[in-house]
Amino acid sequence: MLTFALTVVRHGETQYNRDKLLQGQGIDTPLSDTGHLQAAAAGRYLRDLHFTNVFASNLQRAVQTAEIILRNNLHSSATEMVLDPLLRERGFGVAEGRPKEDLKNMANAAGQACRDYTPPGGETLEQVTTRFKKFLKSLYQRMLDDHCSSDPCSASSPGPSEPKSPIIAGLANDGVHGVPVHALIVSHGAFIRISVRHLVEDLQCSVPAGLKMSQVISRCPNTGICRFIITLSREKSSPRAIHIQCIFINRKDHLNEKL
Repeated sequence: MLTFALTVVRHGETQYNRDKLLQGQGIDTPLSDTGHLQAAAAGRYLRDLHFTNVFASNLQRAVQTAEIILRNNLHSSATEMVLDPLLRERGFGVAEGRPKEDLKNMANAAGQACRDYTPPGGETLEQVTTRFKKFLKSLYQRMLDDHCSSDPCSASSPGPSEPKSPIIAGLANDGVHGVPVHALIVSHGAFIRISVRHLVEDLQCSVPAGLKMSQVISRCPNTGICRFIITLSREKSSPRAIHIQCIFINRKDHLNEKL
């Protein structure tokens, strides 16, 4: 078995975010000045953590955010960053580049909730979930290949690979005590929300006591941070997650500092 921490961060603000315009996949905008400050604040918040693996969407707002986080990190500045299109934002089709209010109006006209509505040419929730599942499969294999090359990581392996009750103290290192393998992912708001929902509803990820489902699938703020602890089992067909625990969702403590 292999137990690793997974920290997921949304990219910093762009001008499109500020103007409440949809970006999706087709509009590849850079961070705004505020977005740069948010990413730097996230980097300072996470500065003492050691990220053994880093993955980011290949859209520039995510790449820039990941670069800034790593630049502010004391232990991970040299960690290779893997750009993966599977981590891109949900595609919003004809709604991309238009005000978010237009998407709400289109959803209302179709008699659907905005977050569940698929505009013409956009990705359905199921398609985004499938994309995330494909990323998870490659992530699991990558983590085992990178960190179990000298150890078979068999299901009977004792010690730190076994799930432990994480220490939660409202700090940046919550849940990672005694977990030396730690992956950072930088992605996008809608993609993160759909991914978290899949982890909790479909993969039975445990969540902190008292956390409501409405909070689990709430909107992730720019540079909002989520964390999970995942234990993998190496099996003949492909790696499998045998335990997933959510440590926190959409944390934004770093944004309380003056930007």
